Amino acid sequence: MQWTPEAEEAIKKVPFFVRKRVRARVEKEAREAGRSMVRLTEVQATQKRYLKGMSSEIKGYQLDMCFGPAGCPNRIQPDGVPLAEQIEHLLQKADLVGFLKSKGITDLKFHHEFRVTLADCPNACSQPQIKDIGIIAALFPQRGESACTQCDACVDTCREQAIAIDSEGPAPIVDARRCVACGQCIRVCPAGAITEGPKGYRIQLGGKLGRHPQLARELPGIFEASTVLDIVEACLNIYQTKSKRGERFGELLDPADFKMLAERFGPQALR
Repeated sequence: MQWTPEAEEAIKKVPFFVRKRVRARVEKEAREAGRSMVRLTEVQATQKRYLKGMSSEIKGYQLDMCFGPAGCPNRIQPDGVPLAEQIEHLLQKADLVGFLKSKGITDLKFHHEFRVTLADCPNACSQPQIKDIGIIAALFPQRGESACTQCDACVDTCREQAIAIDSEGPAPIVDARRCVACGQCIRVCPAGAITEGPKGYRIQLGGKLGRHPQLARELPGIFEASTVLDIVEACLNIYQTKSKRGERFGELLDPADFKMLAERFGPQALR
């Protein structure tokens, strides 16, 4: 559906964490009214109705994804069944709306929702660093069987400067401290001197915006999908055990909790 420039500018002013929902509602109401163009008046009217009935829109959680599945060239394709569907099942099972209401919160707002996001590469377009749980697809390089041709393709493509060529060695040297596991060096290596190593997900916990913003902390390791689900479930348990008034997860996750998660799931890490 087409939007006028004024309507596009208006939707950009809607808070980013509800912008997709409001945009979808605007287009739905425009189609139902038989319109093919969204104008500023439609955006304003829908936004007013949306905010007035916000409580009815709350489902207790937000699960977001980047554009990776739509064909992003940077996407890392982890093996296994779609992780988002399994995470949503866990979130629905937790009945977070019922939980929040049991804490006496009757006027639910979007900032009460538990936020989980998936990013299909370390570019992290879905902002995992500011969500309760951020999940980032990861692919670490490892030494291949073929000898390095010293073409420097991997060095040139690595934004983190995590790769060096050893003129006397059979393969490039990867600095694991700098590597963000994007997998780009694997794709550009023409000789197979760098191949796929551990592939799974990085986990970031406790990010948030608001009056007291903080970036999420990364749980050490890279995890397969089944372990990610266990981590999400463990985080939901911490949240529901400690929350008293709908605080964000980052306010509740203390150093002892983080250490417990690291010790519990660290042995299951692929790397």
